[in-house]
Amino acid sequence: MNFNELFEGFQQLKVAVIGDVMLDTYMWGSVERISPEAPVPVVSLKKKEYRIGGASNVALNTVALDAQTFVFSVIGNDDDGTALLQLLQQSNINTDGIIKANNRITTNKIRVIARNQHMMRLDAEITHDIDAELENELLAKIELFFTTNKPDVVIFEDYNKGVLTATLIEKVIALCKQHNIITTVDPKRKNFFAYKGVDIFKPNLKEVKEALNVLVDTVDITSLQQIHQQLKEVLEHHISLITLSEKGVFYHTETTANIIPTHVRSIADVSGAGDTVIAVASLVYAATKDIHLSAEIANIAGGLVCEEVGTVAINKDKLLAETKLLLQ
Repeated sequence: MNFNELFEGFQQLKVAVIGDVMLDTYMWGSVERISPEAPVPVVSLKKKEYRIGGASNVALNTVALDAQTFVFSVIGNDDDGTALLQLLQQSNINTDGIIKANNRITTNKIRVIARNQHMMRLDAEITHDIDAELENELLAKIELFFTTNKPDVVIFEDYNKGVLTATLIEKVIALCKQHNIITTVDPKRKNFFAYKGVDIFKPNLKEVKEALNVLVDTVDITSLQQIHQQLKEVLEHHISLITLSEKGVFYHTETTANIIPTHVRSIADVSGAGDTVIAVASLVYAATKDIHLSAEIANIAGGLVCEEVGTVAINKDKLLAETKLLLQ
């Protein structure tokens, strides 16, 4: 495999990310005393930073690899939504598919950090499903995009914040099949079994065990193959790609199954690693149709972003260098 050629080819790919976009707000400060009003620390704020989170972090990862990236979602008609749109546009992510709705708020996860640890997190969000009117408006945008600017791959990034309804999921998958577009999914619990017929289904092991209500004492090829078969009975999907935390990733196709062990890293923060894995796996698969290679490179990418504090996108040059080092 010519990895330089593969990575250069990413810029020819068009990616549509559909799901729950959100704003990540980081507030850094110092703690010198306990509040006289309650037994809680007083944080003296020093710095505040906005970052791209949720499904938009998947888009940030695909655009970091130079893929043409388009996002479809619903946010609030509020200041947080304006800030998020500005961040996305500054990152060269197309936001024409994002709807600002008066009856929603933009999800904002506010993290207060002092002494190199999280002191608290505040979540501003609405989690119930978007209404039928918004659902139809979003679907119309997606249909128009497929007709005028067909993507190579659609990534469903579900955070259970209400954008991906069961009806929308079903209709978009049908559209993708109609237009011969690859579909990949990073699911969450609520719509876990709604993604029937997708190409790549990528949960983590904890999510799978909870969804199937199974106990897995030993993580080995046999137990994971059994999990894939249970998933396939319901989803009728093509490929399972299950992240195993420090144990690496597992994939299962129609004919092959494999566990790819993780590479030794100095882990600083696992935030956003799943976003990176689905983004990289989707791009490599769209370019090569090789799930083994996709899982290998996605596994490396997930480890790399865990070396950084906070939610960060993959660095293309670093990923290429690591891929050459570890896979050639």
